[in-house]
Amino acid sequence: MAEGDGRQRRAFIGSFTAAGGPGIVTARVAPETGALTALGALDGVPDPSYLALSPDGGTLYAVSETADGAVAAYRVRGDRPEPAGAPVPVDASGPTHLSLFAGHVLTANYGSGSVTAVPLRADGTLARAASGVLRHTGSGPHSPRQQSPHAHQVQPDPSGRWAVSVDLGTDSVRVCTLTDGVPAVHREAALRPGSGPRHLAFHPDGTRAYVVNELTPTVTVCRWDAAEGSLQPLAETPVLPGVPAGDAYPSGIVASRDGRFVWTATRGEDVLSVLAVEGETLRLLGTVPCAGRWPRALTESDGVLYVANERSGDVTWFPVDPGTGLPRRGGSLEVPAASCVIFD
Repeated sequence: MAEGDGRQRRAFIGSFTAAGGPGIVTARVAPETGALTALGALDGVPDPSYLALSPDGGTLYAVSETADGAVAAYRVRGDRPEPAGAPVPVDASGPTHLSLFAGHVLTANYGSGSVTAVPLRADGTLARAASGVLRHTGSGPHSPRQQSPHAHQVQPDPSGRWAVSVDLGTDSVRVCTLTDGVPAVHREAALRPGSGPRHLAFHPDGTRAYVVNELTPTVTVCRWDAAEGSLQPLAETPVLPGVPAGDAYPSGIVASRDGRFVWTATRGEDVLSVLAVEGETLRLLGTVPCAGRWPRALTESDGVLYVANERSGDVTWFPVDPGTGLPRRGGSLEVPAASCVIFD
């Protein structure tokens, strides 16, 4: 949404309906504090765990993270999105993430270990069927989490030339092209065996990428060459100050708009980590409690971090000190089984 158009900014929150979530929640964003106020909910598809908006903010897309995975489109009018056609099967199971790329919606399908492309019509609605599926191959040493591929995220690179797919099961990141609606691998970058890469965030200058690893609580710093479509792992940095006492599964990762900080969320430990960007390395500055349980996703908007705490059923916001990068708790909105937050 453009600044100065007189409209209130909105947030869209995904959730797991199978765990009691309300579906897709729309919330108003307070301009001064970033606080969220719920406006309404829509339960159009089961388990809309991840969402994406069209560039003009007029169409909302959601995965349906089920065994028979699908993607759905909604017109954003007023305070409640309206369905824009029937959900489209992605010919895969467990889609966990989606993004817009080259006139298509791409989904990362965790259960099937694949990436699906669904064409977009000129009006932003979905075509009736997927145009192509890229099936990942490989495995990793971590049993049972890496017995097969598990694509967890797919997104465009900053240049818009490539789609980047992060696979937890194969310890790799695939750089992909899309030709005639069919995704294909251009290059595959291998990360440390057993690390379990989950999500990736690009530095704002487009020359580095940060991959958060779920199976070991670390971030892998990579050099990114957009001209060649090449990702080169450089170094790995812990996101926790010591060995965790119990579960510690990193989930979300965000790079600050000024390029000075990287933030991650870790489930089990239930903390946010603050890392300083120092050239081609990161340095852990510290952690703060996420003010909930099982932080599944992390988003930044206008200097505020938003955490979808799945098991405590809330979205909590943290204004960030621009000098130190440290977040402080601002407040929370109850959303059972919350899974992601995006903004218009």
